[in-house]
Amino acid sequence: MNRLVLIGNGFDLAHGLKTSYADFINWYKEYRIKDILDNQHSNIAKDELCTLKLNRQEAWSIHMTNLLHNNIGAEYKDVFDYISKYDGDYEPMLTKFFHSICTSIETKGWVDIENEYYELLKQYAFPSQVSMQSAEQSIRSLNRQLDYFKKMLCQYLQEVVQNEVPKIPSIDEAIYAPIKEEDVAIGSRKCVKEHKSYWEFHEERNNELYAIVRKYGYDEIQCEGDVRCWREDQPNGTTIYPFEFLLPKEIMLLNFNYTNTASQYRKIRDSFEEVHIHGVISNPESIIFGYGDELDDKFKELKSHKNNACLSHIKSIRYLEAPNYRQMLSFIESEPFQVLIMGHSCGNSDRTLLNTIFEHPNCVSIKPYYYVTDKEKGTDNYTELVQHISRNFNDMKLMRDRVVNKTQCQPLIHD
Repeated sequence: MNRLVLIGNGFDLAHGLKTSYADFINWYKEYRIKDILDNQHSNIAKDELCTLKLNRQEAWSIHMTNLLHNNIGAEYKDVFDYISKYDGDYEPMLTKFFHSICTSIETKGWVDIENEYYELLKQYAFPSQVSMQSAEQSIRSLNRQLDYFKKMLCQYLQEVVQNEVPKIPSIDEAIYAPIKEEDVAIGSRKCVKEHKSYWEFHEERNNELYAIVRKYGYDEIQCEGDVRCWREDQPNGTTIYPFEFLLPKEIMLLNFNYTNTASQYRKIRDSFEEVHIHGVISNPESIIFGYGDELDDKFKELKSHKNNACLSHIKSIRYLEAPNYRQMLSFIESEPFQVLIMGHSCGNSDRTLLNTIFEHPNCVSIKPYYYVTDKEKGTDNYTELVQHISRNFNDMKLMRDRVVNKTQCQPLIHD
């Protein structure tokens, strides 16, 4: 059996990196104010997301300098919010896309930019009253806005990840832990037996086992002793298997982030294979930023839409631009695998890919590592996470068998 570890944004957040979309939007607001101070020498400041007009014949840079001088200590993002909402001296014009993003952050404290994009795309693709030409212009404009977001996000993340972050022991342990039989779906338990029997009485495979032990950072000498003792005690009827027999043969980290935080968990060079399914910030052209829910009722209509701009940011199409998807597919096709979920919300924006993984015949277990929301109250997001996971299944019976019970799961960060 192998192990597939899904790495999401919660993984970076757990390491103290400010990589949430809310953090990014706050940075963007500060970026705009700094840009106005340095470069805006007219009364109009414009980019793909908003136009800020000063209702007086005065350069924005001069006005902004005076505004900040009169509000000493004011944070730039608060100044941006003030300008974008105040209709006296200012005439703010936020795009519908950016306005919905800001509203979500204000009301909920978080936002899914990719979902906001998809909801607007469906509105523009199937207009009720406007002309088709107007709808096409709206779609092109929306795509430009998302492209601009992607560009700004890369710039932001490059600033965020400049400093190295320490490894978290509980994450390190979980990545390389033996596969527990009780974590495996009832319908797949025979895979555990086959996995153990691969090593049991095959001394000619010892070197292969020892190589796995080394690359996962375990003690090879201890392994030799554990295996020898087990084989000597087997005639006496022992049923306690060496933990080494239950180590995954191969590990792949399927990284949905654009950062390299997870790479530091390698013990040696080939401890695991890491696939950045959505690209990396060091290569902005590789970044995939959009939507991936082909199970949505409206997707079939979008796919048949005559305007190809409707499909410009659909992830399953963008996957064809790089070998990452096929690498992942080759891995899950090779033999049975367990899924660990570390920091991925399993939301709809990746539903097509997650459905391919979760309902694959070789998937034998899905183990979510949840987040403790309030330690004193004993609250966490396990149930919410499982609700999201369930939406990636068509077969709910299969879901109930494959997802590991909460009693057998742990927080992503624990003592």
